[in-house]
Parts: sequence; C-alpha cells; structure tokens
Amino acid sequence: MEHIFDVFNIGLLQNTLRTATPVILAAMGGLMTEQAGIMNIGMDGMILIGAFVAVAFSFACASASIGVLIAVLCGILIGLFFALFVVKLKSDEFIIGMALNTFAGGLTVFLLRSIFGVKGTFSNSGIVALPKVHLDFLDSIPVIGPLLNDNSIFVYITWILVFLAWLFLYRTPCGFWLRAAGEHPESLETAGINPDKMKLMASVLCGIFCGFAGAHLSLGYLTMFTEGMSNSRGFIAFACVIFGMANPPKVFLAALLFGFLDALGLRLQSVGVPSDLTSTVPYIATVLMLVYVVVSTDRKKKKKTKQQLVEASERA
Repeated sequence: MEHIFDVFNIGLLQNTLRTATPVILAAMGGLMTEQAGIMNIGMDGMILIGAFVAVAFSFACASASIGVLIAVLCGILIGLFFALFVVKLKSDEFIIGMALNTFAGGLTVFLLRSIFGVKGTFSNSGIVALPKVHLDFLDSIPVIGPLLNDNSIFVYITWILVFLAWLFLYRTPCGFWLRAAGEHPESLETAGINPDKMKLMASVLCGIFCGFAGAHLSLGYLTMFTEGMSNSRGFIAFACVIFGMANPPKVFLAALLFGFLDALGLRLQSVGVPSDLTSTVPYIATVLMLVYVVVSTDRKKKKKTKQQLVEASERA
C-alpha cells in the first residue's frame, strides 16, 4: 500500500503535464499536415533539431527567448524543406520523413561534438531555462495549486495553442481550405484556391509546432541536450494524431494519456520496477492505440458497406 501512494500522488500528475507537453505540441503540428492530406513522420527529426538549436542559442546568447525563436525559425525552414520534396517534387512522404529523422540524428550528434566538444549530453550552467510560472493565489487550493504551479510557461501556452488550432481549423476560411486540400483538392482548386499552397502552409505550421516542442523538451522539461532526446516522441505524436482523428481536443487527450503512461513508468522505477520494463509502457500503449484505430475503422467500413447493400436491395 505504501508503494502505491509513492506512485499515485500529485507528483505523477505534475510529471504527466510536463512529459505530455512536447508530444501535444508536435501532435498539433502533425494534425495540420494530416488534415492537409500529408503523412508527416518526420516530426521526430524536427523536434530533435529544435531541441538542439534551442539549447545552443540559449547558451550562446544567455536567453531562453532567443533559443525558442531560433528553434521556431529552424522549424519553419525544415517545414519548407519537407514541403519542397513532398508537395512540389511529389516525393514519397514516408521516405522523406524517415530521411529527415536520420539526418537530424546525425546532424545533432556532429554539431554537439564539433561545437561543444562533448559526446552524449551537453549540460552547462550557462543554458538559460524557460521560466516557470507560480501564481500565489493557487497555493491555498489543494491538489490544483501544486499541479498548476511551477510548470514551464510552455505547459500553459500549449493549452492555449490547442484551442487556437481548433479555432483555426473549424472556424476560419483558411482552416476550411486547409482541410479541403486534404479531403477534396480538386473542388478546392475549382474554387480558385491552390491546394499545394495549403499543404505548404500546413507543413510550415507543423515545423513551428515541432520547434516549440523541441524548445520545451530541452529548455522547459530538461535544461540540457542529449543525443536522440526526442526519443520517438514524433512517432508517438503521429500516433496520437491518428488516434484522435486529427481533431485538436481528441489529439490533446491522446497525448495526455501518453504523458500519464510515460510519467507512470518513471514513477514505477522509484519503487523497484526495472527501467527496461517501464520504458516500454508508453510504446505498448501507442501500438494499442493504432490497433484500436485500425479495428474501429474496419468495423465502420463494414457497417457502411452493409448499409449500402441494404439500401441498394430496397431500391431494387
């Protein structure tokens, strides 16, 4: 019983918010490209590069804001690079995404050793972390106060961005055009809107969100850079997009589930559960998510086909 309280306490919920935030941010970018009809599995590389440049410029300029800004600018450039091959040159999006992930892994390792002269991890007191938010009036509220206080500012910004992503997609003409570029590009073109421009915009938005995710990972969640620190978060974000059907609130909840399982794995290590076992929990959940999506989609297709056959027989 004592071990249960050691695991399931307010610390678990706090860690859930912190570990889920980079996944939520990346997933918000992934759902933009998904809505535009692009399968972007290169988000892991985008996050990794964003994490590296955020640390590098935070250290060089003694400013977390500059680190975040450069991470976002790099995200935009990578988004344009991705769109050039996938949208303009019509290359296979899966191959480009995997190439981007491989390139990001190799580039960050090379730059880490060339610029900072270290292997594995770069940690220095000169790295300026993202500010933490503390609201005094929350101190008097049990559970809510400890949960919402003393988090990186990006935790709170992420909640706002989820709402803005929903607002953009479902309440603005530009969001409607972006969704139409994925669902009915011919109709959109007939209306005088270039679908490729919408796909380009979706790719750039994905780069921006992944830049934010990388910056939070290295300056908010941790204050260091470690080789491969994205740790497949881009793939998990993509799974959350599929599981949440590219709908911002649903994707947000799916990413929170991952954050909870990731935090649970870390807490279980503190009570003696082997790390090799606990580290697999989030990925097992990701696989189960995708299996559920495939099974439910198959059932819907069968039900729709059956309904069409019934209607056809009635008309006959």
